[in-house]
Amino acid sequence: MLVEFEGYKFVDGGVVAAKGFKASGIHCGIRKNKEKKDLSLLVAAGPVPTAAVYTQNKVKGAPIAVTKANIADGYAQAVIVNSGIANTCNADGEEKALGMCEIAAHEMDILPTDIVVASTGVIGEPLDLTPIESGIYQLVDELDGTPEAGLHFEEGIMTTDTEPKMVAVEFTLGGKTCRIGGCAKGSGMIHPNMATMLCFLTTDVAITPDMLQIALKRVVDDTFNMVSVDGDTSTNDTCCIMASGDAGNARIDHQGEDFTQFVNALYAVLMNLSRLIAGDGEGATRLVECTVTGAVTKEQARVVAKSVICSSLMKAAIFGADANWGRALCAIGYAPVDVDVDRIDMAFGSAAGVLPVCKDGAGVPFSEEIAKEILSQPEVKLLINLNAGDEQAIAWGCDLTYDYVRINGDYRS
Repeated sequence: MLVEFEGYKFVDGGVVAAKGFKASGIHCGIRKNKEKKDLSLLVAAGPVPTAAVYTQNKVKGAPIAVTKANIADGYAQAVIVNSGIANTCNADGEEKALGMCEIAAHEMDILPTDIVVASTGVIGEPLDLTPIESGIYQLVDELDGTPEAGLHFEEGIMTTDTEPKMVAVEFTLGGKTCRIGGCAKGSGMIHPNMATMLCFLTTDVAITPDMLQIALKRVVDDTFNMVSVDGDTSTNDTCCIMASGDAGNARIDHQGEDFTQFVNALYAVLMNLSRLIAGDGEGATRLVECTVTGAVTKEQARVVAKSVICSSLMKAAIFGADANWGRALCAIGYAPVDVDVDRIDMAFGSAAGVLPVCKDGAGVPFSEEIAKEILSQPEVKLLINLNAGDEQAIAWGCDLTYDYVRINGDYRS
């Protein structure tokens, strides 16, 4: 379920919800399963302001180096993405990533250096460009600005995802109607240290590349960087946003009121994409949201929330609907930040209600039956108050199930 924000209306389309973009997605033959799309394309009318953030893993997919170089000037015109093969840990990886750009550029008659390239899938296996060369005509021919085209783009970047993850909002800036939309893929190997596995965003807001980069980094820190499914940071994490400027607003070139409005709209999109990723974690049966309040600093709140959401024991307890709140307190205790554990209050919450389980660092009597009902809902909340300050943070994760092991035990097959 999407979380609504006052002043922002959800709209259809994903990456093509904003004016000025077309997208497509096809099966070209990279993946053996012909029922799954494996190549996607997103295009603007010309080079537009573009910003991105990437994985902090020391092992990085080759496309990241190529994309960084291509958008060093703050502009791009297209995004090409394949799924099935990550193009990581290959001696010719950058050559193949450059090859993807050249294939797309030749078909569209644009510069290969104006293209963002990304890959996702199995690490260490070579990427064959032949299917991409064979499929590029169809991929370009099917470019469209319809919601269906946006869905096809999303389907082409998915791997173990069980459902599409697309969010777009509409809002106003200076009397002009504006939109931000995007899609993401990510289900396993999710413990972002920049973004998530892959996320592509578009907006028709007029904004400079510098302001776009500042906005993206700021919002990612409070959204994608607060998600964890399994504690594994992907090698190919890339989150990219392109801005067509077609909304006609006064160009945002400094951090004023319009910039704040833009950041809030971007948060509405990325926060909901974060929830969709966490809820679709490999094998997951529950979305888990941990809200930490009463922190001394924002960083303290973030570290505590992320520590709790990453606890395998806490995740397993949620799967079993077991109100073992001590596991959460334990995770707070080993978080790399100073916390006065004797002041901590904690409660479990969901659509079934809210149940206090800890006061001043000690347990309080509660009904196990009510606790089980609360923890059996599709979305479970861990509510933690450090009672030390005014800062807060939210982290998102999921339960740890038998299916997670099954999925990752035969991932390559």
